[in-house]
Formats: sequence, structure tokens, C-alpha cells
Amino acid sequence: MFRALLLAFGQLFDPAFRRPLLLGALLALLGGLGLAWLVSWGVGWVAGGQGWLATAASAAGGILTLFAMWWLFVPMLLAIASLFTDGVAAAVERKHYANLPPAVGANLAAQAWSGAVLALKMAGLTLILLPLSLLLPMVGAVALWAVASIGLGEGLFLAVAQRRMPVDASEALRRARRSEIWSLGGVLALLGLVAPLNLLVPVVGTAAMVHLLHRKPA
Repeated sequence: MFRALLLAFGQLFDPAFRRPLLLGALLALLGGLGLAWLVSWGVGWVAGGQGWLATAASAAGGILTLFAMWWLFVPMLLAIASLFTDGVAAAVERKHYANLPPAVGANLAAQAWSGAVLALKMAGLTLILLPLSLLLPMVGAVALWAVASIGLGEGLFLAVAQRRMPVDASEALRRARRSEIWSLGGVLALLGLVAPLNLLVPVVGTAAMVHLLHRKPA
């Protein structure tokens, strides 16, 4: 898992990575700023009202802002990564796995449906955990990190796997290598909290998952 991440970082200066890195970082920066404004505005609007909800939002505004931003930031990173999956994966395969046959995988509709199902599952888990985050912030933070680890790990892995195999085969492989995928997702989720490394997550995460896909399990 760590070797996959090291190989991904080692290819950052590859000319084929230049455009995805710059565009991905720009989109992540703009998206993060937009999310910060949106969440701050939403919390401020609720806190400016009346009743118990306004009081609770005012008292827990900082916590709400932090967790709501994290809730939205993970799917945003996955959305950005999906724009560059083919280019980044192809660049990694050209450099490290040149003997692979041309990529022929699931059709776009099947990939979109698979991604939507995963997104709904992650959103549901996060919504369930949000009250816990307010009552027990530290416990909630760890729980949300775990959900983010699963979401980033499985989302990125399925995206690169479905370039080369049907959805059913990618899901079976995901289940078989779940521990590696979640571990790598956990590291990426932590990187997502560290500026400016969070701007690299869509591209580095995609590249690392390509290595995880093609290398034998540890």
C-alpha cells in the first residue's frame, strides 16, 4: 500500500501528470473555497434564526462547519478525480506496466451507476454519524475519517478497475482486497486534511490505486 503511494508521488513530475495536477489542484482549491463559503453561510443562516436549532447551530457552529466541509469535500475530490482517471491511469500504465493490453472495461453508464450507489452509501453513513460528531467531537471525527477512508479508497479503486473490467469483476476484486483499499483510502483521507497536500489527492490517489490494482496483494 505504501509502495503504491510512493510510486504515485514519484511520478508527480512526469510531463503526463502536469495538466491533471494543475487542473485538479485548481479545481480542488476553488471547490474548497466554495464549500467553506457555502457551509459558513448555511451555519450563519441557521444560527441567525430563532429557536433551539438556531441556539444549537450557534453554539456548535465551528464543529458543524468542520464536519459539513469534510462531508462535502470527499465527494468533491472523487468528482475531480473522475475527470482525470483515464489520463492519469494511462500515464502510470505506460511507465510501469507497459505490457498491459489496451484498456477495455465497463461502459460509462455502468460506471456512473456504480459511483452513484457508492456515493449514496457514503452520504447515508455520514448523515448517521453527524449527530455523534456534535455530541462526541473526537469520536465523531474518527468515525467520519473512517467513512472518508472507505469512500475515497473504494471510489478511486473502482474507477481505475472499471477501466479494465466489468463492474461485477471490479466489485469482486474490491471485496477481496478491501483491507488494502481502505488502508490507502485512510492515508488519502488524512492527506485531504493537510493543505496543500489535499490539492494533490485526486491525482495522487488515482495513480496509487492503479499501482494497487496491478500489483499483487502484500
